[in-house]
Amino acid sequence: MEPVIRLEDVAQELDAVSDESSVYLNVHTGEFVMLSEEELIAAEEGADLENFPEWQREAIEKAGEVLYNDDYVSLPSKFEIHEYSIMERFCYAVEDEALCDRLLNSIRGRGAFRYFKDTIQEYGVADDWYAYRYDALKEIARDWLERNDISYTDE
Repeated sequence: MEPVIRLEDVAQELDAVSDESSVYLNVHTGEFVMLSEEELIAAEEGADLENFPEWQREAIEKAGEVLYNDDYVSLPSKFEIHEYSIMERFCYAVEDEALCDRLLNSIRGRGAFRYFKDTIQEYGVADDWYAYRYDALKEIARDWLERNDISYTDE
């Protein structure tokens, strides 16, 4: 019997995804595995484990298992999550028109993520942002689970 995955767990894993790492779900055990690009490349190329520190060898072996085993499904990448789009939707969801404009201005140009974080702190809406972002990650997780026919619970 396949495990029932908690939607909240998938959302938390999505929160940990970065440009340098990927997360995989073992659909038979419910185990999440986070692997760096370096570990995945080493496994794919069949690199000699002796060339890596002891602590990384196990991760490279796990990467090989993930890459060559149909039990693992890749969670959405940072690119697929598209955090900028989530930030933009949050800005438009803010009812205070002046604040909405200020937030939209903060996400334009270089340093958008830093300016946005500074602005939400300055205007006291950081908690609102993090709640909105988490809900967006849960929706991405829900869509991903359904697309992959993975049983889940929202409890």
